[in-house]
Amino acid sequence: MLHEFLTSNRTELVSRCRNKVARRLSPTEIPLALDHGVPLFLQQLVETLRHEQREPPGATVEPGPSPAATEIGRAATVHGAELLRLGYTVDQVVHDYGDVCQAVTELAGEHNARISTDEFRTLNRCLDNAIADAVTSFGHARQVLLDDQAETLQQRLHYYALEHRRLVDIALQSYAVIKTGRIGATGATGTLLFQTLEELRSLADRTLPEIRRGFEVAIP
Repeated sequence: MLHEFLTSNRTELVSRCRNKVARRLSPTEIPLALDHGVPLFLQQLVETLRHEQREPPGATVEPGPSPAATEIGRAATVHGAELLRLGYTVDQVVHDYGDVCQAVTELAGEHNARISTDEFRTLNRCLDNAIADAVTSFGHARQVLLDDQAETLQQRLHYYALEHRRLVDIALQSYAVIKTGRIGATGATGTLLFQTLEELRSLADRTLPEIRRGFEVAIP
């Protein structure tokens, strides 16, 4: 079973994730949050798999996420905020979780470990939710930081440019994840993409009139 494979190879999987990050960054730039976020995600994925496999065939599953799935969301939220605090980008947030999926599938292939269709769906669903929660948390923490700084007209213009860039980055990263075909457009990442596009429209509607009024005051 996949949860047994993940448990017995946890150390190797974490090491492979670190190696994948090291190919993109120098060793001194690898975030400390990785050493906490990846092992915790793997452990919570194991708990989710165990929870779902305890359900007897044909059993009626109560609506809502399992306790382990809820913990994945909470941990991913913290992970996204940690990466922002350490100076990393939304692109790196997405790559962190993509590395986990790659490491699991590569190691399973090397060991000829069978991953059932249901287990693979669970893996992708957990990754989908973790990516969406981490990216949302990263974006929210960044928005709070920018809101605190947006006091003058110049700061408002800077805020608009950064916020617009942030939302575009989230939209592009969400689309890139969906484009791989491993995650459907109707999942958490697809919902995040739609909400981000809505936020882009709202940003323009909300911020541009304020900037125009600022110019009218600054240039009588």
